[in-house]
Amino acid sequence: MNFKVPSRLRRLLVDSVELPQLKFPMTRPLSQPARRRISARSVPQRLTDVLWFGRNPGDLRMLEYVPPGIKGPMPLVVVLHGCHQNAEDFDRASGWTMLARKHGFAVLYAEQKAANNPNLCFNWFRPSMVTRDRGELGSIREMIDFSRRIHDIDDNRIFVMGLSAGGAMAAALLATYPELFAAGAIIGGLPFGAARDAMSALDVMNRGSTRDAEKWGELIREVSPDAERYPVVSIWHGDEDEVVSFANAEASVAQWLAARERPRIKGRLRLFEGGERREWRDDYGNMILELVTLNGFGHGLPVVPGIEGWEPANDTERYILPAAVSAPEQLVQSWGLTA
Repeated sequence: MNFKVPSRLRRLLVDSVELPQLKFPMTRPLSQPARRRISARSVPQRLTDVLWFGRNPGDLRMLEYVPPGIKGPMPLVVVLHGCHQNAEDFDRASGWTMLARKHGFAVLYAEQKAANNPNLCFNWFRPSMVTRDRGELGSIREMIDFSRRIHDIDDNRIFVMGLSAGGAMAAALLATYPELFAAGAIIGGLPFGAARDAMSALDVMNRGSTRDAEKWGELIREVSPDAERYPVVSIWHGDEDEVVSFANAEASVAQWLAARERPRIKGRLRLFEGGERREWRDDYGNMILELVTLNGFGHGLPVVPGIEGWEPANDTERYILPAAVSAPEQLVQSWGLTA
């Protein structure tokens, strides 16, 4: 593939000739004035480090939170962070374990290690890392299976949410193991199979892809040829995302509609403060896909703002951005975890 890499992206390519890592820059300067900030979650750390859960072919770290005193099978939410992030900080800033304690579901975090990627990005752009039961994808699958064996997990209520590189990895999980998940969310991420190496990943992040809908759908059908059902997919993206082009959200919509062999028609549109939600439903009225577009929003996880004047304490919190809606809280509701 021959293309001219913009200077902004060229600086992201580390000095290695093989270009093994991606580095996601901040989309907004930290000194941006007159803006409400989310509040840091001043709660005790509740995540437990699981030291052994299987072969771990991708050499990832597993952390979990299981609320005490839950009777009967509980849902499981798998959370995948973005580049420059870690599970503990992401959890504090996003509030996932607080929601889990309130509503009675388990949370599983897969965490990248610096030895695998110095920028702590999941290696979603390497085919060997997103192949069924291999690499990082295989590690996450083993974590889920471990939780199912050790805890009382409802096998029909397993969900996954990922941000940025974690969103691209969530797309790979949903495409490769569609029978495992009831639903999933791709936030500021990319469609499955968008790149095959670091160079093509930077290109598709910046410009999107010219691949047509049918070819996008084929990528899912190739890895899951015997799929009898697909999970409900929620795609969230800011229309001012300067790291991952909004074209990738549109490609993700095209991919999942094509995988289901649905006609390429626009779904029902719902407006809300700060954005719009477009829904696609099956013949019985059940949701199969949604695209949540956030107006004036950059690259990060949307959450409802808290106290004024709060400044991000670390790289993780720089990608947790104030918005009119909170993605974790909205997903908890739409996935039926509030009951």
